[in-house]
Amino acid sequence: MKYLLLIIITSITTCTYAQFDQLKKAIEKPKSEIEKMIVQKNDSLSTKDIIEGIKEALSKGIEKGTAQLSSADGFFKNENVKILMPYEAIKVETSLRNVGMGNQVDAAILNMNRAAEEATKLAAPIFINAIKNMTITEAWNIFNGSNTAATNFLQEQVSVELSNSFKPIVDKALAKIDATKHWNTLFTNYNRFTLNKINPDLTEYVTQKALNGLFYQLAIEEQKIRKDPAARTTEILKHVFGRN
Repeated sequence: MKYLLLIIITSITTCTYAQFDQLKKAIEKPKSEIEKMIVQKNDSLSTKDIIEGIKEALSKGIEKGTAQLSSADGFFKNENVKILMPYEAIKVETSLRNVGMGNQVDAAILNMNRAAEEATKLAAPIFINAIKNMTITEAWNIFNGSNTAATNFLQEQVSVELSNSFKPIVDKALAKIDATKHWNTLFTNYNRFTLNKINPDLTEYVTQKALNGLFYQLAIEEQKIRKDPAARTTEILKHVFGRN
């Protein structure tokens, strides 16, 4: 009752006589209907709008980002996400190129990226499940957050699950295209000439790099929707993000 009186008092101070008559009739309506009138009067976004808009933005970003990275050369020809030799193996790479094994190094790099492209095909369903389980509070926090708030949310929610799903696919992909063979050849030859043996986990390395690249691409897609009107391809995206 106090809630209704506060609405009436506040509205009376700003309403014309005709508007007052409309407000008087609204008193007989359920609370939800009164709140709806206030939302429309203030031209504000409803919670339903926010949730639908955030979920739509995430879905579009995921659809575009995963399609791009999972295609042929999605990683390999994208300099921002391309998987290169591990930092600790830079000396290995240089040494092998210096002794005429550049082709083998290039083959290993290509195959690591092919494995990442293959694994990324599994990402969309995992992301979609996280979106379905999003709470109202999480949606509002994303809407009011930074330009990568949605990407950050997904990264917190699904990184472990993605990693666990990616690893067997990466491992299988690496084996299928002989990446492990190339990798082993590289380090077997290098280890012949050094006392500091190197034996990094190729599957773990490629999996983490694939995840980094995936979230990087999702962040780009999210920023486009938030900043670029042309990227808002549906009515709900225009309605929600056109007000930011």
